[in-house]
Amino acid sequence: MTKVLFFQAAGKVTLGLVLVTALLFLPAGTLRYPNGWLFMALLFVPMLAAGFVLMAKSPYLLQKRLKAKEPERTQRRVVGASALVFALGFVTSGLCFRFRRFLVPGWVVWAACTVFLLGYALYGIVMAHNRWLARTVEIQPGQNLVDSGPYALVRHPMYTAVLLMFLSTPLILGTWLPLPLFCAFPAILVRRIWNEEQVLTAGLDGYADYKTRVKYRLIPLVW
Repeated sequence: MTKVLFFQAAGKVTLGLVLVTALLFLPAGTLRYPNGWLFMALLFVPMLAAGFVLMAKSPYLLQKRLKAKEPERTQRRVVGASALVFALGFVTSGLCFRFRRFLVPGWVVWAACTVFLLGYALYGIVMAHNRWLARTVEIQPGQNLVDSGPYALVRHPMYTAVLLMFLSTPLILGTWLPLPLFCAFPAILVRRIWNEEQVLTAGLDGYADYKTRVKYRLIPLVW
């Protein structure tokens, strides 16, 4: 089981590395794209560390995180739209570096790195509180309601973490031009949350009552 998980995880990471490398460095026209390497380090180093921790401490959760095929048609569309935004954003960032257009100052890049890492840290906290944290929207056998830790503040803290990471990405890559494109992601995320809450309300005991106790879905005091 551990060996199978290891090779599955290694395959996913390798594929991600290849895709991100191609989408960033081919449009940049060079491997000398410091912001591209910075982003890849911020994305993949914590990912690898988290993968080894999960393999040792919670292989079930790692297995769920590796499952990517969405059973819900709405969620498949959401995932496809998110992937398209990411791809277009990476290509645009690489082109901006190549032609030295719409670049941001260094302090903006490092501020964005801080936000990205805060998002990653929140992601880790969420995983520590919720062993049912699958990538797909579905009710798992034996799943129970999690309402402690970050789930006491918002109903979808994982998406709060993803939002921080997603919106800081173009600035880490050194340009503001793709930022309006990345700002489409919150609308995509709202669509995912609406569908996910329908699934959870219908199939997870206590979720309807949980929604009355925790009012905010994504951002405290906002929504």
